[in-house]
Amino acid sequence: MFTGIIAALGTVRQVLPIGEGQDMRLVIGASPEFLAEPAPALIGASIACSGVCLTAVRFGADEFDVDASAETLSKTVLGSWVAGTRVNLERSLRVGDELGGHIVSGHVDGVAEVISATPENASVRWRFRLPKGLARFVASKGSIAIDGVSLTVNEVDGDVFGVNIIPHTSAVTTIGTLQPGARVNIEIDMLARYVARLQEHQA
Repeated sequence: MFTGIIAALGTVRQVLPIGEGQDMRLVIGASPEFLAEPAPALIGASIACSGVCLTAVRFGADEFDVDASAETLSKTVLGSWVAGTRVNLERSLRVGDELGGHIVSGHVDGVAEVISATPENASVRWRFRLPKGLARFVASKGSIAIDGVSLTVNEVDGDVFGVNIIPHTSAVTTIGTLQPGARVNIEIDMLARYVARLQEHQA
């Protein structure tokens, strides 16, 4: 589990095909402080990489390796990553940690497209188009994770929703570097998922 509060920015250093080229090993550069706090990360630890929960299979002084299966590559933007891609990083939530965002599982529900970014007072209003079938899970003033960042939905119009990004969030995550047409990982609010499932059984 994660909170959607990004702890650090990492950089993809290498993309290595594995599993007869169907899977991918990613070498991601990260600060030693991120890897050491709150305790040294261990092989097998879960790390959210732009919202995708991945298992660390190797650690170096300032980098770590994760493997992504063909299934993960097909459901997220990871398949488009190359050396130099910037990545939002978060270590897994520990019991007793502050829950500053919302409960995030790291299980991406789909990929959305950036439509626009419009300055609005001191922040920027970003609009995204959801993939088919996800719009019903997104509600105004509800929570959503975009590339692993916990955000509050401002409005929903069909399959399009908007969020406001303050300067701090732009500076410490990859969201500020996005451009219209870019694709992002989306995780809907876990509560919305279970409410929808219960309604299906009651129908």
